[in-house]
Amino acid sequence: MIDALIAAPLLLPAFAGTATLLFRRRRRWIGAAISVGSAAGLVLLAMILMGQAIAGGPTAYALGNWPAPFGIVLVLDRLAALMLLLTAVLGLAVAAHATLTGLDRKGWHFHPLFQFQLLGINGAFLTGDLFNLFVFFEVLLIASYGLMLHGQGAQRLTAGVQYVIVNLIGSTLFLIALGLLYGITGTLNMADMAVRAAALPPGDMGLLRAGGLLLVTVFALKAALAPLHLWLPRTYGSTAPAVAALFAIMTKVGAYAIIRTAPLIFGDWVGQLLLPAALIAMLLGFVGLLAARGLRDMAAFGLIGSTATLLVAIAQFDQRAMTAALFYLPHTTLAAALLFLTIDLVIRWRPAEGDSIVPTSAFAGQGRLALLFLAAAVALAGLPPLSGFIGKLLILQASLTSPYVIGIWALVLGTSLLAVVGMARAGTTVFWKQGSCPPTSKNRTAFRAIEALPAFFLLAMLGALTVAAGPATAYADATSRQLFDVPAYVRAVLGPDAPGAVR
Repeated sequence: MIDALIAAPLLLPAFAGTATLLFRRRRRWIGAAISVGSAAGLVLLAMILMGQAIAGGPTAYALGNWPAPFGIVLVLDRLAALMLLLTAVLGLAVAAHATLTGLDRKGWHFHPLFQFQLLGINGAFLTGDLFNLFVFFEVLLIASYGLMLHGQGAQRLTAGVQYVIVNLIGSTLFLIALGLLYGITGTLNMADMAVRAAALPPGDMGLLRAGGLLLVTVFALKAALAPLHLWLPRTYGSTAPAVAALFAIMTKVGAYAIIRTAPLIFGDWVGQLLLPAALIAMLLGFVGLLAARGLRDMAAFGLIGSTATLLVAIAQFDQRAMTAALFYLPHTTLAAALLFLTIDLVIRWRPAEGDSIVPTSAFAGQGRLALLFLAAAVALAGLPPLSGFIGKLLILQASLTSPYVIGIWALVLGTSLLAVVGMARAGTTVFWKQGSCPPTSKNRTAFRAIEALPAFFLLAMLGALTVAAGPATAYADATSRQLFDVPAYVRAVLGPDAPGAVR
């Protein structure tokens, strides 16, 4: 019975999304309540599944009782449980924020799209085969197209078209990579592919690497790694900030897919390609943050830089660096989401300046927003006392054995300084400098303190991660060991008699 719970993170948003459709025109508050309740239920489910993942090893659940590699399997392990919990916490904050601020009332379909996006993200974290990874990628992308255009606007529509084109190219490359890998190994189940890839003759290894390179390129596109990052600033800078807060987890879906497939199937040669790209993306992201003239663009470039910092650790593909990455991953996701929600409140509560980084006359709620912005800046830059400092420290320690240690240290420390300068410039300009602005429009929505509750919730989660840094690091270390234990994953999916995968 407990194994069947693995499918619950897919079923709950699917049913909730369908139910909210019934209330999209009348009694919309019922649809909003269902959506927020579903997000809270996902938090509870994710905590139960994390307990199951801690108690045992990887667990596979065969949908329709068709065993792998012929049927569809969902696989729960420590990494999948961590990503499910992170998605659920983020989803709860964004659903509550959208409801409290009225963002969900700017269109008919916010909550159905939101729930189907959670369905796609959860499915990507749980699926045990590459084809269904592609399917869940498409589910989350289709939902994200609608969410990105939510609230309309010419700028949003233009950026949306660009976003759709980029992702269509990514989906095409994904399918080509799947065809190539299936042609070489005869399977798309990840555990089965790991076994067959390890047994391939040397003459076929080149084709396997070509397929792996194509697949990793797609994942790097989703993670906005240089030079495939150019779509993100305009997309995230144009969409509603609350939607962008949810999108903070989407770049981590690309990072997750790299973590899942590279140690299992392709090997650590992937890191030789990822590391230079991650270092360049980190530099470009934080330089863009420093140069941005709008708060939303600044947050989008900060997300590129922080995700690239995460990928610097992942690209080293050793157990210690992976531990650092798995600790830093939830921190950077929550920090970016906190910054986007805070920016949304700044746009709503300031009289007329929008998200422009310009001096502002005093406005109601300025003190609360200044506190939130300061906390988000500290988190994004990786300064103490929040957990980003611990995460970056772990990444630097893990890089001591890397041949690129000087470059990694220089860029991690240098870009942290750029982030501090950029965030300080924006914060002092918006909250400290006095400017003149036109009178507040009578049609403007009045300031409500309760709108800041979801942002303070994310700040509390960052505080909890900081206080529980010891247990969190131990969890990340155990997860890292499990990721590199390929035979255990293969046995969990294919059965105890499955041959081990020895690369």
